[in-house]
Amino acid sequence: MVNSRTRRSTVFSKLIRDKSSILGIIIIAIIVLAGIFAPVIAPMNPYTQVLEFRNQKPGFTGDIILFRLKPNLPVQTIAVTSIINTGEMVQYQDQLGRVFEIEKTRLEGVKEKDWHKKHRYWLGTDNFGRDVLSRLLYGARISLSVGLCASTLSLLIGIILGAVSGYYGGVLETFIMRFTDIMFGFPTLLFLIGITAAFEPTLTVVFFAIGCVSWPGMARLMRGQVAGMKEREFIKVCEVLGFSRSRILLKHILPNCFAPMIVTYTLGIAGAIMAEASLSFLGLGAQPPTPSWGIMINAGKDFIHTAPWVSIIPGIAIASTVIGFNLMGDGLRDVLDPSMKK
Repeated sequence: MVNSRTRRSTVFSKLIRDKSSILGIIIIAIIVLAGIFAPVIAPMNPYTQVLEFRNQKPGFTGDIILFRLKPNLPVQTIAVTSIINTGEMVQYQDQLGRVFEIEKTRLEGVKEKDWHKKHRYWLGTDNFGRDVLSRLLYGARISLSVGLCASTLSLLIGIILGAVSGYYGGVLETFIMRFTDIMFGFPTLLFLIGITAAFEPTLTVVFFAIGCVSWPGMARLMRGQVAGMKEREFIKVCEVLGFSRSRILLKHILPNCFAPMIVTYTLGIAGAIMAEASLSFLGLGAQPPTPSWGIMINAGKDFIHTAPWVSIIPGIAIASTVIGFNLMGDGLRDVLDPSMKK
């Protein structure tokens, strides 16, 4: 019998030989790394507003001064065209050509490089003068975390309900499957809108809402897998040997049913990311100024003719992430279940 380590090695070797799977893995790896290292590679704080730089094109470069009106207040920014050090004061000229002075004690830092920054906005700015690239990187964290958490919750619910109904059968199976059919009858997006609208819109509510709505497909799949597996000869042998039903289900049936569930889980992450972006776009997910991709698209829709990059760039990020997970999911399906390969 092939041990689990050898089987995993075989699955991995087959997966990396598939070009589409490799492309999906590369896309996902780039987005995951971008989200993890966002605080390091993001050129600016995603919440920093420079109103003078609103809706600037990708590649725009501008000078800003960082200061605090009082020590306990947040850092403020001013867009400048020139600065002159005059003893205890700093004289600067703003974008309208006006000249002002500010005390050096209010500046953010001691050295000039600490409070005088020259930024290049590689992907442009939004309608509040925030760096689109920085918000895009931090938005990857939100999309991936919601996608993984919601899909994991959906997987757990689907496994529990599907395994119980498939193995024990009878009235319990009828009740669970009819409830699953009812859940299938509701339009998913409308159901999500109803749940999130009933509570205060937060990422936690979105995570639970998506997880509690997207489990029926996993439950039905698990039920079919368990129902077929319990008729296998080695399961009948376990029953003859007197093994308890819970032991047979947990140790002998479920481990042999996880392959298709892994594929469904991977594809479910893509669906959860799309659902989160949709709810955030409608104002029922993450709330401004959180750097969510859905919020970024919503914020840019009013400027689609003058600043299309504000909406297009996060839209491309969502599409790339979904495509990456779908490609990897298709590759896993072909490796774990060759009979389904086209």
